[in-house]
Amino acid sequence: MTAHALRLLRQDRRLAELAASPFGFDLDRAARGHVEEVRLASGRPLEAVAGDDTGGTYFVCADGSVLHADSEGSAGIIAASADEALELLIGLPGWRDCTLLSPDDGEQRILARAAETEDAIRADRGIDAERAELRAALGFPDRSPVELAGRLHAALLRTEPDFVLLDAEEGRAYGRMGPAGPPLWEPVLAAGRADLARLREGDRTAWREVAEDPVRRRITLRAAQFDRAEADTELLRHLLRHETRASMTGELRLAAVLVGLRGDTGDLPLLHEVRETDFDTACGLSDIPEPGADADELRLWAQALDASMFGTDPSDEPVSTWTDLARDQGLTELARVALIRELDGIAPDRSGLRRPEAPLGTARLSGLARDFEELGDLPQALRAQRLYTALQETAWDRASAGRTLARLEREAGRLPQAADSLAAVREALATPGDASLRHWQRVNLGRFIAEEHYRLALALADAGHPETARALLTAADALVGELSENAASGVRELAGRTAARVRPSG
Repeated sequence: MTAHALRLLRQDRRLAELAASPFGFDLDRAARGHVEEVRLASGRPLEAVAGDDTGGTYFVCADGSVLHADSEGSAGIIAASADEALELLIGLPGWRDCTLLSPDDGEQRILARAAETEDAIRADRGIDAERAELRAALGFPDRSPVELAGRLHAALLRTEPDFVLLDAEEGRAYGRMGPAGPPLWEPVLAAGRADLARLREGDRTAWREVAEDPVRRRITLRAAQFDRAEADTELLRHLLRHETRASMTGELRLAAVLVGLRGDTGDLPLLHEVRETDFDTACGLSDIPEPGADADELRLWAQALDASMFGTDPSDEPVSTWTDLARDQGLTELARVALIRELDGIAPDRSGLRRPEAPLGTARLSGLARDFEELGDLPQALRAQRLYTALQETAWDRASAGRTLARLEREAGRLPQAADSLAAVREALATPGDASLRHWQRVNLGRFIAEEHYRLALALADAGHPETARALLTAADALVGELSENAASGVRELAGRTAARVRPSG
C-alpha cells in the first residue's frame, strides 16, 4: 500500500516535517487513527497513512487510491496513488477549497481560487521554498494548479460506489466530498439504452438475445419508458410477449402501457392474451379495456396508468426501481451505496414515520432490511430491521419484527443481542397489550418464533455458551407447549435435534 514518495517521507524526517507543515500531510498522526472507527462500505481494506491538523485522515485503499476523510463527516478519493496525493497537496495546498471546481470552470477561475488559498497560507507561514525543496526531493514536476484541480475532480468522481466510507459503529455513510456525480439511474440504464438502440437498428440477433434475457429485457423496457419513439411499436410488442415469462412484473405492466398508448385496437387481443398468462397477471392487468373498446378508451387506460405509475422522468422513479435493476445487473456496490444513503435519509423520528401522509413509512424499512440481506450486507440489514422493529405498535408486529431481528443477529454472529431480541418477543407474547396476538398459538408466527429459539440455542451451544443455550431451549419448549398440534408438529424435529445437542443424555 506504499508508493515511492511515501517511502521517502518515512525514511527522511526532514521531508516528513515539510510534508506535515505547511502541506498538512502528517505521518505521525496516522498512529492516532481517525476521529472515529471507519470502514469502506465495500468491505475492502484501508490503511491510514497520515493526518492533517483539522482532524482529517488520509487512507490508502487496496488499489492504491488515496481517500481523505475529514472530521465533519465527508470523504472522497483525491488521487489514484499516494504519489499523486502528495503532488496535489504540495502543488495545490488549498485543495479543500477546490473540491467543487471542475475543468469546465476555466483556467482563470481555478488559478484565482488557488492563488487566494495560497495567499491565506502565506499570511501565516512559508510555502514557496518548502514546496520547491519537497518537489526536488520527491522528484515531482512543477504542475499547474489547473492540471492538479482537474486530477482532483476526476478522482473525486471515482468515490462512489467503490470507496464510500462508513462510520463503523452505526454504519452511516460519510457525505460525498466534491461533485455529486451522475444520478443513479444513468449507470443503471446504460446497458438498456445500448440495447434499445440496437433493437431500433433492426439487429435481429439483439431482438432475440434481449427478449430471452430477463434482465436485459427489463432494462431495455425501462430505457424505452424514458426514450419514447413512435417507431418502437413492434419492438415493444415483441418485448411484451416475452416479458410474460416473468409473470406480473412492473416491466410487464410498463410494456402493456407503452403498447396501449398507441391507441391501436389491434393490440387488444395481444393485451388480453398477456393478461391471461396466469392468475397474478390477470389480477395485475384486470382493468385492460375489454374487446370491442375503441382507440380512445384504450389510450385513456394507458395514459391513466402511465401518469400514476410510470411517466417519462427517471428522477421520479422510486430509488428501489434503480437499486433492484442495479443488483440484477451485478452492480452490487452501486445498489448498496444507494440503499445505505436511502437508509441514512430516514430520520429516526417515530412520529414522523408513522404519519399517514409521510412519504416514507415503516414498511420501507422492512424492505431495506430485505434488500441488504439479499446483498449479503447483514450489518446494514440489522440497522434497518432494528429501526423497523422499534417502530412497531401492535404486539403482533413487535413479535414478528423481533423474530426477524433475532434471526439476522444470529446469522451475523451477534448471539447475545439475538437472545435479548427473543426475550422481547416472549414479552410481547406474554403481555401483548392488544388483541392482535390472541391466536398466535395456532398460526405460523408461533411456529416461527419457536423455531428461532431452537436455532439460536444450537448456535449458542456451538459457540460455547451452554448455560444460555439451555435457558433458551427451556423457553422454546415452553412456547411449543402452547402451540396447537398442527403448529407444533412442524417444529418437533428441530426441537429434538436441539435438545440432543444442548442437553445430551448422560
